[in-house]
Amino acid sequence: MKRSIKDYLLITAKGMGMGAADVVPGVSGGTIAFITGIYEELINSLKSIEPNTIKMLFSEGIPATWKKVNGNFLIALFVGIGISVVSLSKVIKYLLAEHPILVWSFFFGLIIASAYVVSKSITKWNLKSIGGVLIGSAIAYYITVATPAQTPTDLWFIFLCGMLAICAMILPGISGAFILLLLGKYAYIVGALSDLNLAIIATFMVGCVLGLVSFSHVLSYMFKNFHNMTIALLTGFMIGSLNKVWPWKETLTTRINSHGEVIPVTQMSILPSDYTESEALVFGALIMMAIGFLLIIVMDRFSPKTEA
Repeated sequence: MKRSIKDYLLITAKGMGMGAADVVPGVSGGTIAFITGIYEELINSLKSIEPNTIKMLFSEGIPATWKKVNGNFLIALFVGIGISVVSLSKVIKYLLAEHPILVWSFFFGLIIASAYVVSKSITKWNLKSIGGVLIGSAIAYYITVATPAQTPTDLWFIFLCGMLAICAMILPGISGAFILLLLGKYAYIVGALSDLNLAIIATFMVGCVLGLVSFSHVLSYMFKNFHNMTIALLTGFMIGSLNKVWPWKETLTTRINSHGEVIPVTQMSILPSDYTESEALVFGALIMMAIGFLLIIVMDRFSPKTEA
């Protein structure tokens, strides 16, 4: 596909949206990729990176290999993701600490709309499709109520975290950031990004690259052979993840991190009436939900309806 500079700038902007989503536990960059019309192109581009690609590099040269892997698209996208992850990590950390209800409300509305938008890609609703939604919902819900683990900080484990988190990051509805939270490494990785700890960042990124390339083959196969079932599972993942981003929580257990901060470990969703807050904050939360919902609907309205 021939693209202009404007097209690649738009892809970078979409990458920035993916990166911003991936920083937040409970929100998936894959969701943004899906509703902006680049999801299957991303998966197929990543799939094209394989052992034969190395042979092609030596036999046919850089231009042919670059075209095979859709290099311009991937570079534009990952530049956008990188910009967001590095620049927004401190901002998101601050907002979640100071305005958690409003932030989670925004993402709650965003994910509801995303589930609706993604479900529209299911061409035929039958028992398999409905079952896929139910199974995806159950899996995602279980992940949201799982207890974060105490894990090592060795580089081999950081590498493994990168592999697992990136697989979730490209799945709409399953947050890579939340997988890191379950692995006990979300704050650790965000801290490394904020402090520019190159050893940790590089190890994590290598794990991400390997995870992306390997997992993309699985997703590409599923889309090609079980399209409706795959979309149904992804829709279910989003529905099940709503428990994680529900704004009103009661903290059941906590822990102290290495900085002496109190970190919630297990939480339970509660009603706004059970949460000590003003009516103005509840109204503000509803407004943020509406903004998140409408943002996705508008993005879907003006995004391409076909994959490259």
